[in-house]
Amino acid sequence: MSGIYIHVPFCKSKCTYCDFASFPKEIGKMESYFACLYREIEGRGRQLKDKVFNTVYIGGGTPSVVDSKYIAGAIRQVKKFFTLTPDAEITIEINPGTVDENKIKEYKSVGINRFSIGLQTGYDDQLKRLNRVHTAKDFLLCTNMLKGENISADILIGLADQTLDQVKKSIDLAIAGGVKHISVYALTPEVGTPIYTDYLNGELLSDDEVADIYDGIVSYLKEKGFNRYEVSNFALDGYRSKHNLNYWKRGEYIGLGVSASSFIDGRRFINTFKIDEYLNAIIYNKSPEISSDVIEEKDARFEFIMLGLRTADGINVEEFNANFNADFFDEYKSVLNKKAKYLDINGNIVKIKEEYLYVQNSIILDFIEE
Repeated sequence: MSGIYIHVPFCKSKCTYCDFASFPKEIGKMESYFACLYREIEGRGRQLKDKVFNTVYIGGGTPSVVDSKYIAGAIRQVKKFFTLTPDAEITIEINPGTVDENKIKEYKSVGINRFSIGLQTGYDDQLKRLNRVHTAKDFLLCTNMLKGENISADILIGLADQTLDQVKKSIDLAIAGGVKHISVYALTPEVGTPIYTDYLNGELLSDDEVADIYDGIVSYLKEKGFNRYEVSNFALDGYRSKHNLNYWKRGEYIGLGVSASSFIDGRRFINTFKIDEYLNAIIYNKSPEISSDVIEEKDARFEFIMLGLRTADGINVEEFNANFNADFFDEYKSVLNKKAKYLDINGNIVKIKEEYLYVQNSIILDFIEE
């Protein structure tokens, strides 16, 4: 599996928890940005002409805030210069307060076949506090326009005074909108974001409270037919995200646009986070990369283990051994014994038991010490 990520750094307003490269005040540079993005797509596509990609993901920022002609142009450019599989999953992130019938029609006309909607919560007072530019009603209006499509919804847990019952009702709202996939993310108060002040003031839920809500929604989603396939991702049968799975399986991906990261041929690199630096680099035929690292085998091994253990499928030991010319069970014998109560080992599959998946970090860290 291989993926393409396209970053759209524009948004209507900055959410209080957002630390991504998104710039409400830079929207006037939209035309210049996409002109440069198209050039980067062409250049990277020519470099990677021998590779085949099966996912495209347009994220942000808020891709749906820009004129849909720019999104359509980016997809056409990708199809022109990259080789996609016939069944490629092509996703766009949508804020339900910034989309309309015409935009959706144009998205679909260029082959976008998956729509990831940022619901976050079904409660308008919570949405307002997060500085979201939509309401719960907007979400349903959006899903009605996308009726019958492959829709995913994002939901946040850990908001101030949030309860398990509220999260369940947000899930119910998403299901009522016909979603096939739900991503549940624990709110992370990053330094420099407005919500970090709420964290310092003790207004957000504690880690234990968040863990209790998470445990409750895992069971609730399972009752609704949504099976967990990764710590934060739940899907109806047949609707796992190929984009997500590519990351968890340590597949290759190329990132295009401001702040986009890539992992190709054992090298991980990332583009500048500054729009003007990105524009200047592309205009003057320079690389927009600001860092590049070749992944050493020790790090590659740990990444394989860490990413695999985040998923419900776990680690395929035969694949690990083949990739690294190793004997997994022999090399990690001590940590496997130490963490035996948390692990489910069945033949060549090693995974974290379902009840411990949310606290996987404390289990995974032991593998790096081996």
